[in-house]
Amino acid sequence: MQQDQNRQGRRTFLGASATAVLATGLAPFADASSQDPKPMERSAIRRVRIPRTGELLPSIGLGTSRTFDEDPSAENADLVAVMGQFLAWGGSLVDSSPMYKRSEAVVGSLCKTLGRYDLFYATKVWTQEGKQAGIDQMHHSEELMGTPRFDLIQVHNLLGLDVQLETLHQWKDAGQLRYVGVTEMRDLEKVEELVTQGAVDFIQIPYSVTDREVEARVLPACIEHNVAVLVMRPFQSGRLFEAVKDKSLPAWAADFEAASWGQLFLKFILGHDAVTIPIPATSKPHHLDDNMAAGVGPALDAAARAELVKLVEG
Repeated sequence: MQQDQNRQGRRTFLGASATAVLATGLAPFADASSQDPKPMERSAIRRVRIPRTGELLPSIGLGTSRTFDEDPSAENADLVAVMGQFLAWGGSLVDSSPMYKRSEAVVGSLCKTLGRYDLFYATKVWTQEGKQAGIDQMHHSEELMGTPRFDLIQVHNLLGLDVQLETLHQWKDAGQLRYVGVTEMRDLEKVEELVTQGAVDFIQIPYSVTDREVEARVLPACIEHNVAVLVMRPFQSGRLFEAVKDKSLPAWAADFEAASWGQLFLKFILGHDAVTIPIPATSKPHHLDDNMAAGVGPALDAAARAELVKLVEG
């Protein structure tokens, strides 16, 4: 649930076509400020465990808000490259929603084009029109995304919460769904309540270097109650890049194998013990590569996280 990232501070694409990138396994891009660009070898990103089950998932996911809202019958070459490169890095979790207009259908179209269906499929139910409306919507999402069973369905923005959450648990009990979740940006008290009640396996919330409200209560509750955390808006809709546009990447970033501000921002998020997977969204192949590289090497430790906050907010 994140707009396409601001180009400031990101890497710039230096040449090869999407087909060549996928064929070679290399991502030829470099920091925009570099005078000596070097290709970066793509390697599989680290995996993390879902707290409730111990299931392993790759540590960087893919959001689709706005960025995948395209004609699913069109060629969409950039999005084919984005999805192909996401999978080549070892990515798995793709998150969508009926709120995102054509995004679910585009995910299904891309998987068909690539002949790849080995995703961790996540979407949302987004209606307050009652139980049957929610059921119909979720079945439609299955058809659009091309999966017979979702791994994760979340009640989007807590809309119709009690009714839809009841259905999700019924689907899970019947084996029609693997995990139950909610998403919310504002009512964090309610999110915490659902976590402590054991009502959800996943939550999806905003969290970033400059949006740390969830650190006070929600994230500690998730650790205590074994709830997985997906992070939306990791770049604050590009505002984080604007905040550092005139600043040089700190030398200590190399200690954490971070070669861009975007990677530092994602490694900050991954450095919190409660976080499972951030889900940045993009329609640009070079931004996808930059995002996924944050899943290689260590996350930021406590000292580096504090230093990054000072750099961004100072």
